[in-house]
Amino acid sequence: MLRFMFVGDSMTIGSAGEHTWRYRLWQHLCDSCGRPFTFVGPRETLHDPTTDEPTSHAYADPDFPRAHLAGWGEGWHHMTPIVAETVRACRADVLLVSLGLIDLGFYTNAEQTAANVRAFVANARSANPRVRMAVMPVLHNVRVDADETFAGQVARFNDLLSKTVADLDAPRSPLLLVPPPTAYDFHTDTYDGTHPNESGEHRIAGAFAQALHEEWGLGRPYSASS
Repeated sequence: MLRFMFVGDSMTIGSAGEHTWRYRLWQHLCDSCGRPFTFVGPRETLHDPTTDEPTSHAYADPDFPRAHLAGWGEGWHHMTPIVAETVRACRADVLLVSLGLIDLGFYTNAEQTAANVRAFVANARSANPRVRMAVMPVLHNVRVDADETFAGQVARFNDLLSKTVADLDAPRSPLLLVPPPTAYDFHTDTYDGTHPNESGEHRIAGAFAQALHEEWGLGRPYSASS
């Protein structure tokens, strides 16, 4: 059985009442993966905005494997130290990673964040030398639009991320850069300028699905009707 693990921030964990893009990708893979699979990780909850804690189980549709490694306010800075033990414990085969916004906003600059990416990859491979990783760049959001300095850091990091993925890609443990979702617009694909609404969930899931299909032959092209 193929074991996918989501590694992400608030856009991936989601909030109470949401489906999440994890659910959208699960629907797609159920229809198209062509082999047994599941989602793994040490966490299952959503963020509860009433308590500001990751304690909610109120998925819009809870009937899917909800395990993940995602957290509100967490980034490469937080996930790098724990990814090895988590990959080992959960026996993850494929990591689906969407991180960086929090790092650049609060913890590290572009170069330091890229260094954490390298450490993350090394740590994940130390636990599973054949692990595959698909990584999405930081998406354009409302702060990028409003803060020129932050926008520069995001652009710089995304450029470094592309070079890092190319540099660290290996036949035994492939590393894939997932192109940003086609036509993604934070004005219409988020509910607050950052966090995906229904259309944003589909766009993010679709970007990962398309990359998995084109590069690794997993599943078919994405359909938002999934």
